[in-house]
Amino acid sequence: MQTAFDEMNAAGASGGVTRAHYESYARWLADQPESLMRERREQAELIFRRVGITFAVYGDKDSGEGTERLIPFDLIPRVIPAAEWTSMQAGLAQRVTALNRFIHDVYHGQEILKAGLVPADEILNNAQFRKEMMGVDVPGGVYSHIAGVDIVRAGHADGSGHYYVLEDNLRVPSGVSYMLENRKMMMRLFPELFVNHRIAPVAHYPDLLLDTLRSVAPSGVADPTVVVMTPGMYNSAYFEHAFLAQQMGVELVEGQDLFVDGGFVYMRTTRGPKRVDVIYRRIDDDFLDPRVFRPDSQLGCAGLVEAYKAGKVTLSNAIGTGIADDKSIYPYVPKMIEFYLGEKPILQNVPTYVCREKDDLAYTLAHLPELVVKEVHGAGGYGMLVGPAATKAEIEAFRAQLVANPANYIAQPTLALSTCPTFVEKGIAPRHIDLRPFVLSGSSVRMVPGGLTRVALKEGSLVVNSSQGGGTKDTWVLED
Repeated sequence: MQTAFDEMNAAGASGGVTRAHYESYARWLADQPESLMRERREQAELIFRRVGITFAVYGDKDSGEGTERLIPFDLIPRVIPAAEWTSMQAGLAQRVTALNRFIHDVYHGQEILKAGLVPADEILNNAQFRKEMMGVDVPGGVYSHIAGVDIVRAGHADGSGHYYVLEDNLRVPSGVSYMLENRKMMMRLFPELFVNHRIAPVAHYPDLLLDTLRSVAPSGVADPTVVVMTPGMYNSAYFEHAFLAQQMGVELVEGQDLFVDGGFVYMRTTRGPKRVDVIYRRIDDDFLDPRVFRPDSQLGCAGLVEAYKAGKVTLSNAIGTGIADDKSIYPYVPKMIEFYLGEKPILQNVPTYVCREKDDLAYTLAHLPELVVKEVHGAGGYGMLVGPAATKAEIEAFRAQLVANPANYIAQPTLALSTCPTFVEKGIAPRHIDLRPFVLSGSSVRMVPGGLTRVALKEGSLVVNSSQGGGTKDTWVLED
């Protein structure tokens, strides 16, 4: 794999030159003693631990910290110039708009299936397809109100890097609390940087989120009551659920706090029942309502789906959105954009081989050592093969799985993900990164500048997921 595009430093005859949008920060960084940076990193870790910003890791045998782990925070920001963000923002809005149109179509006329652009069996036989949603209208036709779109930059040190969408997360995307806390931490540790740089703010995200949720309340509700619904404190993202409820000034509830009466949803309060109009749910479809999905669910609320289908309460995100963020559907998103919007995609997909198709499977089997192969229903960096980093035995074992069930996999070239200088134990070194902007869709499509930058802290690793030891950085979008 060739040398990756570096976000901060361009290759040059003299060994490298700082990119223009990083020049001011690079000068500042060069003046900072390493001892000061180490001190600041320890300070950040102490504060994060005190605040309780942790990520639960299940089945983690190697961690001495049990199931609760701090997500490592890196002190060196990822910087994006204004023009790049403007283009990316337009591409994100276009993509999420098309995906929402697709989900509506899947549960109504299924025009894209009739046109033959997406194979019908990929939808109708998909585990994420919810037949209960057929013909159900949702406010404004918006299904995914909160989307987290994973973007990578791939390219080489001597040329420009190009942004690609790696994955669409339309069900219950997480990580926005870390974006907000990373910014607060940087402002606390290095206030002078925010005096000397015009950095677009992100602190208003909870206000945008609440405004988005209120905008999709059932019709006729003038002053909607919004709640955040959590599976409970043992969920890996519980910190974020509590954080967002607190930041929005709304109640954090569990399924047992809710009940349905007369077709409406209520929450139990010390002052008696209070009607709930919008539920920002951080619970998967299967556990929402034991009468409709899993009867053994202790996390949901009996009767919730009936109230939802009757238009008495809004669920964000809608039931059934998972049909659009399944990896088997990802290859068709560019066609969706053209089909529903009549536009060319602004943001490109990573080239993808769909292993259910004979030619793509043959290519994948012949090139396993150089490809990344993913389970279509996998998440969190699990269930995948990174060919260049795998042993011959691992490749052959994966080959057998692939031959046995090709429809369960897609394959992609191993991208040279861009790197960003990162403060690691041995000092400052390049590490691979991605970016997860958060796109809010309600009466309009909005987002705060940037998103969550995740970083693979292990040298050479391309896996940025926090569940596998990845860290995070503050993301700066520079204002003109």
